Amino acid sequence: MIRAEQFIEPAREAGFAWFAGVPCSFFRSFINYVIDAPGLQYLSAPNEGDAVAAMAGVALGGGWGVAMMQNSGLGNAVSPLTSLNWVFRLPMLLIVTWRGEPGVADEPQHELMGRITHDLLEAMDIPWETFPAQADDIGPALSRATRHLRDTGRPYALVMRKNTVADHPGSGRRPPFRAHADRHRVDVPPVDDARPTRRDALARLIELTPTDGADLLLATTGYTGRELYALADRDNQLYMVGSMGCASSLGLGLALARPDRRVVVIDGDGAALMRLGNLAGAAVYGGNNLVHLVLDNGLHESTGGQATLAGGVDFAAVARACGYGLSLAGDSLEVLDRALADGRSDGPRFAHLRLKPGVPDSLPRPMITPAEVARRLAAHMGAPS
Repeated sequence: MIRAEQFIEPAREAGFAWFAGVPCSFFRSFINYVIDAPGLQYLSAPNEGDAVAAMAGVALGGGWGVAMMQNSGLGNAVSPLTSLNWVFRLPMLLIVTWRGEPGVADEPQHELMGRITHDLLEAMDIPWETFPAQADDIGPALSRATRHLRDTGRPYALVMRKNTVADHPGSGRRPPFRAHADRHRVDVPPVDDARPTRRDALARLIELTPTDGADLLLATTGYTGRELYALADRDNQLYMVGSMGCASSLGLGLALARPDRRVVVIDGDGAALMRLGNLAGAAVYGGNNLVHLVLDNGLHESTGGQATLAGGVDFAAVARACGYGLSLAGDSLEVLDRALADGRSDGPRFAHLRLKPGVPDSLPRPMITPAEVARRLAAHMGAPS
């Protein structure tokens, strides 16, 4: 058995300064230690996939992060691990607990996942080893992990067995919640009752985010990224693929890792609904340099135009309730102008812009690969690739 600091401090020396996860009793000591440790940051994620995507954002910004989860929640992380980290080559260390280990008494809900945890990691092309239970084994394990991260740009997992880490009481410090009394919502009226198209909105965002400034644009998967690419393929843009719903958590991690940059997340209504819980994560941990935009045409347009559930959702009210510093909604491009206007807000900004559907003819797919996009963005930021 080891103490929390015997792993966390060598991990810090190896470059891991960011930790995110959903708690498990097996590594509660790690969470307690990181929360109280100066120079380290822990993000309490709404789900395991958002923990992974946030640490992917840290990697995109040139840092290294650790995503921690119970193996029962590993399924929640499959989408970003396979279609975000793998394709963009965004490395991180995973700590996955081994609930339901065969031969070890546990609750019935862990039995199947306990049998398949290692197989699932291997199916996702994630090498793993058993988490070190002795202090002398920590350094070599971290060396193997960091070598893999550097050589491949992809995750490495440590699978933690029960009773590996001694108890470490925490201070009980809570996340930095913001008071809702300081929030306000601005409804921007439509112009001539004509909603803009997605192309109109993206063209305005390109105007508002010149490449010689501090802005970075992350476009959600589907037509949003493809249309942004078609309008202008710029070094300060990233086009997500797969990992639907993870744009806001990816942007949160990047904004935290790079406070010198303003990160503009271009989300969609269907994608935002898929991981709506991350609005709470972004609102709590995000700073003034995070802008979260939801472009809402009410459709899953790239998969055949099926309606989303957005027609009955007041996204701006949800953002306000979660604690965003500014919450905007409307049918006019002025929503974007106000969201990106100069001036400080207490925390991240949110804007919900309702659009009319429509896709340009012969919309191209990016000719640049996701890994190339990530390297190009890193070079634009001056971050390690």
